[in-house]
Amino acid sequence: MIEHSGLPRLSIASLGGTVSMQAGAGGPGVRPSLSCEQQLFQVPQLREMALLNVASLCLVPSASLGFAPLLDVLAWARREVERGAHAVVLTQGTDSLEETAYFLDLLWPFDAPLVMTGAMRSASQPGNDGPANLLAAAQVALTQSSRGRGVLVVMNDQVHGAARVRKAASLAMEAFKSPGSGPVGEVIEGLAAYRHPPDRREVLPLPGRTDQRVALLEACLDADTALLQAVATLGYEGLVIAGFGAGHVSGSWSDVLGHLAPTMPVIVASRTGKGPTARATYGFSGAEIDLQQKGVCMAGQLCPRKCRILLWLLIGTDRQHDLQAWLPT
Repeated sequence: MIEHSGLPRLSIASLGGTVSMQAGAGGPGVRPSLSCEQQLFQVPQLREMALLNVASLCLVPSASLGFAPLLDVLAWARREVERGAHAVVLTQGTDSLEETAYFLDLLWPFDAPLVMTGAMRSASQPGNDGPANLLAAAQVALTQSSRGRGVLVVMNDQVHGAARVRKAASLAMEAFKSPGSGPVGEVIEGLAAYRHPPDRREVLPLPGRTDQRVALLEACLDADTALLQAVATLGYEGLVIAGFGAGHVSGSWSDVLGHLAPTMPVIVASRTGKGPTARATYGFSGAEIDLQQKGVCMAGQLCPRKCRILLWLLIGTDRQHDLQAWLPT
């Protein structure tokens, strides 16, 4: 893993996103245009810290990423570690960063860190945060105590775990939070400082199929059941509900879920953004006791978007019957 120079090997790849965007790139507004090499020009310290292998894997806004391209990204990152990389850093857009981090974390089998970062300001804006975030991500990746922690998200000198991190603001510089737990660490004088030792990790095998579809619907006031009833007829194999409060739906939605749950895995999560679903508090029709009696799984601490990723991967590995064991309390 260490070359004759004494420097560790660090692999860095770009997927696009705001960190790669500039104005005047073919139309109004900022658009992805900077390659990974061009991003590194703004952070010359990186070449003093490690022997770099650099790749531009794609150049898209993160809303246009998908599971299949992410499996290709994962394959690239795995090859880099198998060839001796001490760690891997990925830059991408922040819009879907919380989701891609969790997707990769569920499949990342190495102790070697996989660190993800991005930017809230484009490369053409004054005070853009991309270079600082990239430097901090590399510093975290090369810190020995980052090993064994799976996929980490580094933004604004904070280190977040993939399962809890969320983009909690649309445009603010301090957009990334881990509600209920806070960041797992922070960058102090060029090193990652962690609050706790790493937790024991479990990972899934690579999915054997990728054609499965999982729906995500949000419960809201006076919502009808038309879309909910259509889920099974449209070929979806799983369903996630972003429920009210501690994981609740209306009585009419509960009736439909009672028919769906025996035919496909159904998860109800909380749409609130912080806190777990309840398990044994509320007893009305559409509350957690009623839903569990109908075969619905409660998400615990996992947000609706990450529930959909987990369920997609479990179905793809034929492990959907293990769903409850993968949902955090």
